[in-house]
Amino acid sequence: MKITEVILAYGHENIQATHESTLEITKEAQISKKGDCIIAVSADKAVANLSPEFKESLRKKNAKITMLIEAGEVAEVVNAFGSPQLILTHPTDTVARKSSYICSRTLAIQADKGACDLSRKLVEKLRNPKQKVKITLTVKV
Repeated sequence: MKITEVILAYGHENIQATHESTLEITKEAQISKKGDCIIAVSADKAVANLSPEFKESLRKKNAKITMLIEAGEVAEVVNAFGSPQLILTHPTDTVARKSSYICSRTLAIQADKGACDLSRKLVEKLRNPKQKVKITLTVKV
């Protein structure tokens, strides 16, 4: 079974994408350069806004999630896992982690990439405030 959600967001001139173990999409419009895991801003949804069906699938044992990040003609895929422990209630943030740490912002754990692992070609696109970013989340159970 597959279930998909799409998050639409934008780039921002302060995007660094240098964090080694996490990547984050936020509904916040403004960020500082300290948010080195943030890859997109002004998102139309956070983990709290995902559908109940999507959350339920993500909380199944052995749930796998792919995040397709598209900015213009550049795209990249991040693979990760769900967990029965996911909380999924944060009102503004969506975070994928290489670790198994879980908090209200955590969408996925044991990801194969952190923000620093994204191609610099994609990161350049993500630094443009006018750049629309489409993040397609697909859970396979």
